[in-house]
Amino acid sequence: MMAVTKKLRFEVFKRDGFKCAYCGRTPPSVTLEADHIDPKSKGGKDDINNLITACFDCNRGKTNIPLNVIPETLLKNLEILKEKESQIREYRKYIKKIDNRINKDVEVISQIYSDNYPDWLLTDRFKSLSLKRFIKHLPLSEVKDAMERAINRFPDDSNSVIKYFCGIYWNKIRGD
Repeated sequence: MMAVTKKLRFEVFKRDGFKCAYCGRTPPSVTLEADHIDPKSKGGKDDINNLITACFDCNRGKTNIPLNVIPETLLKNLEILKEKESQIREYRKYIKKIDNRINKDVEVISQIYSDNYPDWLLTDRFKSLSLKRFIKHLPLSEVKDAMERAINRFPDDSNSVIKYFCGIYWNKIRGD
């Protein structure tokens, strides 16, 4: 049977504001302990979500009786956790939307290149490392313009097109 570690106990105390969830007392007038909401003797786990801050007196008076009423601090923490999870889900959706747009823009630029050089394709490495970076820093119209300018400058030399295209990008980023 694993005991509650000092680190976990401290995390519970921090979460609960170093205050007994039952009586509200704080150190140094009391010694705090991490109390199991669902008692270990009844299958409760040593998990931060099953622990609450209790002073020595309140914890000893409770013994292995499960909580029938969730203290306000835990309810508040539950609401905060729900909100954090909701924000994380929305953030991930937003990041995925941005990634999808960038990937579509990469394919637009890649298509411009392959339309002019049918025997050549931009490498996946170039697309993922360079082209995505360009598209993140500049509007698609400017990246398209840079590719078209490079193609017009070197219509018969696909390698020079890529070098010139990258040079245009870096000059735009530096403000030249």
